Amino acid sequence: MPLWPRALRAQPPFPDQPVKMIVPFAPGGPADIIARIIGQAMGAKLGQPVVVDSRSGAGGAVGVEAGARSRPDGLTTVLASTGALVVLPHLMPRMAYDAQKDLAPIIQVLSVPQILVVRKGRGVTSVAEVVALAKRQPGKLTFGSAGNGSSLHLAGELFKLKAGIEITHVPYRGAAPAVTDLLGGTIDMILADVPVVLPHIRGGELLALGVTAEQRAPILPDVPTMAEAGVPGVISETWYALFAPASTPKDRIAKLHDAAAAALQDDAVRRSLAEQGGQIVGGTPQQLADFMVSESRKWGELVQLANVTLN
Repeated sequence: MPLWPRALRAQPPFPDQPVKMIVPFAPGGPADIIARIIGQAMGAKLGQPVVVDSRSGAGGAVGVEAGARSRPDGLTTVLASTGALVVLPHLMPRMAYDAQKDLAPIIQVLSVPQILVVRKGRGVTSVAEVVALAKRQPGKLTFGSAGNGSSLHLAGELFKLKAGIEITHVPYRGAAPAVTDLLGGTIDMILADVPVVLPHIRGGELLALGVTAEQRAPILPDVPTMAEAGVPGVISETWYALFAPASTPKDRIAKLHDAAAAALQDDAVRRSLAEQGGQIVGGTPQQLADFMVSESRKWGELVQLANVTLN
């Protein structure tokens, strides 16, 4: 019996071992929660577990670099978000990776808008009142963020630009301490991802004024969009997408995409992701690639207009 050439021998099924999903943020945060929700469902589709690997640091850049530098065999993915993909490249002169060249898009998972909130009893109850107060007292009002160059910082800068106001940025080491100071009255407002402030909104401690999306957030249907509240053009969302290292074989990208797409159609997954306050996206790898180009252009222009720096 002739021996078949090595190339024609039966190849082992993919994946034949667990798939790693790198999350560029600390455990317990929104990215970690989203990764575990989608990872569990993907594992059921792939026939192998999807293991979450937290690699936090430098606003997500550490984890994204780890994903980009991983072996391109389809067994390592990275769930990255807006900042490390399309904002930091405009703020850091020497990035260790090029998100559009070193990563292979798989699928966009979720898009979570920010929401403008103030402490209840602050004396303002609408976006229009915030704008009016800021115009009467230029530079006096403050807004907190998760740090210089974070998506929350950029959302605040976009709000300033579109509303024609001057409010002072106060950066923190993460969204949680910013919310703590907002509750304590140290700062006046914050544009935060919905899940970060939702418990305080529901608890009556914070007042939600406007959502930075084209449509209202289903989880907060009574809160107007920023456009409905009188400031159009404030569209800012923290989006999460799944990638593999560049050069990962296309058939393996396709299998990972199909597993993720199927997971996003699962009723239990959809309910769990809805609790994160965002909109499930989906789509093809090419749609994600095109979206990254447009997002990079948008935030790059804002960084220049607002003179945003990491200092």
